Amino acid sequence: MTPAFPPTGSSPASGSATEARLLLVEDDEVIRNTVRMALERYGFTMHTAGDGLTGLEVFREVRPDLLLLDIMLPELDGIGLCRRVREFSLAPILMMSARGESLDIVSGLEAGADDYVVKPCESAVLVARIRSLLRRASFTPVTRVDAAAPADGTDPGGEPGALVFGDLTIDTRGMEVLRAGRPLALTPTELRMLLEFAGSPGVVLERRTLLSRVWDHAWRGDTRVVDLHVQRLRAKIGAERIETVRGFGYKLRR
Repeated sequence: MTPAFPPTGSSPASGSATEARLLLVEDDEVIRNTVRMALERYGFTMHTAGDGLTGLEVFREVRPDLLLLDIMLPELDGIGLCRRVREFSLAPILMMSARGESLDIVSGLEAGADDYVVKPCESAVLVARIRSLLRRASFTPVTRVDAAAPADGTDPGGEPGALVFGDLTIDTRGMEVLRAGRPLALTPTELRMLLEFAGSPGVVLERRTLLSRVWDHAWRGDTRVVDLHVQRLRAKIGAERIETVRGFGYKLRR
């Protein structure tokens, strides 16, 4: 059997180890062990499960920093597991699809996954995607908004770092988003995307620009991950706030 994630033949660079805890849910024992050992070489602390229901139990117990799961799982498939986890956790989720079929990918993203990889892929590629998600989860903006400046999207009478768009308030210091005074539960990817839009209100951001800034991906022509996250973000902040500019991308209405 060909491993789903064949080794690249190179060792992790010095200082690249991480203490992040990952949960891998994969029913194929050979693939599960191959991926586990490959990621352990990069310094990740690994927990594993062979089916969706066990994966859910382990997730509740260990509260991993990231969930890596296959779509095709017994007991509870990857789509169902993703939805169950999203009921109580905003931890990054990376889906694995053996075939890379559009329906699998779209279903995974709609269920709440942050990103996906198509098997087989090299371990170095998988690690790069995992690290990108972990960076996103710990993201803190470097720049702050000067609330005293009466610019669009700022709150002249509010606290520094507050971006206000109608009833939507984005606290870039506390990393909190409020709609009509009520906090919104955004995943790290959704929050990162919203901050990109809010940093340039009224400016069209191309899909490949969002892929580069939010996902750290080089553009390869596949922008479904962007479109599905825009759809999820619209459902939370209001569909009218993000406008589609056909042939170009999206922009946040001023």
